[in-house]
Amino acid sequence: MEQTAQERSLLALPKSSSSSSFSSSSSLSSWAVDSSSPIRNEFKVSHGAERSHLVANEAIQGVGFTNLLSGMEWKDVEKRFDQLASTGNGPEPVVKWSEFGRCIGMQQSLEFANELLRALRGGKEWKTDITKSDMYTFWFRIKDDSFDSKMRIFFDLCNKNMDGRITMTDIKQTILLSASTNTLSVTHEEAEDYAALIMELLDNKNRGYIEIIQLESLFKTSLPKASSPFKQSSAADVLHRNEFYEEEQEPMSRAEVLFRSYWRRTWIVLVWLLACFGLFAWKFVQYRHRSAFEVMGYCLSTAKGAAETLKLNMALILLPVCRNTVTWLRKDRRINSVIPFNDNINFHKLIAGGIVVGVILHGGTHLACDFPRISGSDRSIFWQTIAVRFGYHQPTYVEILATTEGATGIAMVVLMAIAFILATRWPRRQSPVLPVSLRRVTGYNTFWYSHHLFILVYALLIIHSIFLFLTDKVIEKTTWMYIAFPVLLYAGERIFRAVRSGFYEVDILKASLYAGKVLFLKMQKPEGFRHKSGMYAFLQCAQISPFEWHPFSLTSGPQDDHLSVHIRTLGDWSYQIYALFQEAVISGSHGCPKLYIDGPYGAAAQDHVKYDIVVLIGLGIGATPFISILKDVVNDVETEQSDHSGHRACSLKRGPARAYLYWITREQSSFDWFRDFMKELSNSTSKHSTVEMHNFLTSVYQEGDVRSAFLSLIQALHHAKNGIDIVSRTPIRTHFARPNWFNIFSKLARRHRGAKIGVFYCGPSNLARELKKLCTKFSSKTTTRFVFHKENY
Repeated sequence: MEQTAQERSLLALPKSSSSSSFSSSSSLSSWAVDSSSPIRNEFKVSHGAERSHLVANEAIQGVGFTNLLSGMEWKDVEKRFDQLASTGNGPEPVVKWSEFGRCIGMQQSLEFANELLRALRGGKEWKTDITKSDMYTFWFRIKDDSFDSKMRIFFDLCNKNMDGRITMTDIKQTILLSASTNTLSVTHEEAEDYAALIMELLDNKNRGYIEIIQLESLFKTSLPKASSPFKQSSAADVLHRNEFYEEEQEPMSRAEVLFRSYWRRTWIVLVWLLACFGLFAWKFVQYRHRSAFEVMGYCLSTAKGAAETLKLNMALILLPVCRNTVTWLRKDRRINSVIPFNDNINFHKLIAGGIVVGVILHGGTHLACDFPRISGSDRSIFWQTIAVRFGYHQPTYVEILATTEGATGIAMVVLMAIAFILATRWPRRQSPVLPVSLRRVTGYNTFWYSHHLFILVYALLIIHSIFLFLTDKVIEKTTWMYIAFPVLLYAGERIFRAVRSGFYEVDILKASLYAGKVLFLKMQKPEGFRHKSGMYAFLQCAQISPFEWHPFSLTSGPQDDHLSVHIRTLGDWSYQIYALFQEAVISGSHGCPKLYIDGPYGAAAQDHVKYDIVVLIGLGIGATPFISILKDVVNDVETEQSDHSGHRACSLKRGPARAYLYWITREQSSFDWFRDFMKELSNSTSKHSTVEMHNFLTSVYQEGDVRSAFLSLIQALHHAKNGIDIVSRTPIRTHFARPNWFNIFSKLARRHRGAKIGVFYCGPSNLARELKKLCTKFSSKTTTRFVFHKENY
């Protein structure tokens, strides 16, 4: 089978360590905990034109416009033109100038498209109708890959008067336009500062304007050295790297990778399936030899076999949600190495699926087959077989349903159906797919309260198992044997949690409200509360409900003397607690709502200590589980570096040697959530290359798009001079658009050859599937092993 371009590139990993190339390619588009930038210092003291250009060239490596517009061809533009065209005064169809953006695929950036049209038309009567021939000319000017063509368009975009001179006011207006197009918040004062920065760099003679030759020189000298960390490898590089790969690499086979990744889940599921099938077969054969088989046949055997699996599953389904027990067991490395505790919720759902199948088989065969056969069987056969079990009275179908066993069975099915349906994804998250009337009565609260119907279900299950039609032997009424221990364990856990949380009333030290309706709470750490990085805790606000507990990742490190959480309003409870604290903050009241905390509890991210390298990937608020991990990694290194007297310590390393955080968000305001943390981290660890943070803002068009080119330029220059990113307003540089995960994994595999890398992800399932595939692919194609984990609550 022919290899894809990505697979060929993957096979082309170089022989030698490439950490230096990795660092150089990413240092200006990310932030690493490293020494202060020499570029920044040089920029501050440089006054000469030559020195300024040198600094600028280094600063804007990777800044350019590879394609002014991507993803469209002329046939697409022509099709849109034909749809929008009308017959004007001339002989050929035309579109209005205001429709130019829709024709070229800039319908979401119409204001910028209008400026682009002005630049293409040279500013002369540019607000006139556009013919197809004009559109053809404009399009191929836009798609022209030559540097001169791109430079001319870019310059004319800035040159408002079309007089060949760009003033500081022109630059400021272009910055504001670009910011607005990319939904970035830039004030007029900030835009003026950025414009002054460019003028300071290029207007060496203080003429008050710059010309195209000055702008060209800036890009021409930097573009040959451009090395974006997300740039695809060239064909020559692929061939060269492939030679080394074939000679030196000994990666694992795909089968071995899959076995290493899934063997723990596989054996648990296999044991569960074997237990279910074994119990089903045992009971099926047992009732095959009973006298009642003559009346009900294989329907009876099927129903009883399914009933036996239901007993097992009704017992097992409680174990994965005994959170204290799971957290305690996962501390033992031997147990944790063979049991996949990170999948406890998934296993809980799997068992629920087994219960659904069991209910359908057991209840369905009883209702559709067994009961009709009992009421309609031959009277003589009935008297010879099971008449004694019914008091020598052959019941009707309705009479069977009215018995204790029939009524309790139907009641259990109804209650379980309600709980199961409300626990599915759409009702639990109040999906817009549901009708408005249903959304009003669904949500997390409905899911939580409806799950407590299982208290009645278990009570009915005991009653149901006592009043059996076909036996009065106590030894065969085994339901209580299956569920006694799990029910007692779960009940004990709930009692323990209720008692413990009563002692864990927390004082609010600080409450902050951030954009996107995010609530930050800094709380006093209760005495005896010990947690590890990556854990989570439950919060309860009695003012909202004394029964509701909601899980939130702890963003404070284990060494901190406080606890902190970030709560985003995604449901009814979170909206209410946000509103309560909003009222307290705005009014200036010192009386914050009372909160109780329960935990801590183990999560997938807690296993980061198992790996040499950790890669943490969070979407939006999904970065919260990883904040405490970064603090912990840095703290471990600092502890290792020196003891209390400042000398080197001899302690063994307790966790990963390096951590990477990739944080993807859609809104610039999201950076407010962790801005203090990012500044604190960059200041406290300036001497250690331990953590790399990569921020991605998806609202901005990808680097190389004409709509973001100017932002990339001022971002690089401002960061080089001041050490602060214009987007996040921290030392961490922000990437534009979505990350290229294939290239990121490729660089990690080359940099950390032979290492065991833990990839931890918190976010929607769509990206989780892509990341899991990449982990498998790179583990099988390279000597680096990637192990994927997804947060589940």
